Amino acid sequence: MPNESKELPGLRAELDKLVYFHDTDKLPSDAPHAFIYFITISNLSNSTVTLRGRRWVLREVDGHSHVIEGEGIVGKEPTLAPGERFSYNSYHMTHCDCIATGSFHGIDTSGYPIHLRIPEIEMKIPPNTPDSSHA
Repeated sequence: MPNESKELPGLRAELDKLVYFHDTDKLPSDAPHAFIYFITISNLSNSTVTLRGRRWVLREVDGHSHVIEGEGIVGKEPTLAPGERFSYNSYHMTHCDCIATGSFHGIDTSGYPIHLRIPEIEMKIPPNTPDSSHA
């Protein structure tokens, strides 16, 4: 069994919606801007897959990057048969505009490692928002 992960044709992740949230009382002072994202993963392949984790890379306009990775997707390891979908929402907090890219990781029914790319998400803080730094 190979160790290297492969992209499975027909396995797709799609950004359904992106919502901006700003609240200096509820969010940390060093990251007062939150972007809530809604994603649907569709299995249009011929294989059943189990998604076991995710990896995000947030590239901020100030030059910093953050990697967020871990087991599961919002605490779940969804198994998707051909034709099935999994939808969820989560969020990223930031202090400036940034771009999020990433991937989901798992296995197919044969136990082979697979991955699918998450579409790039551009998170721009709306103009005239207090405490924003777009630099």
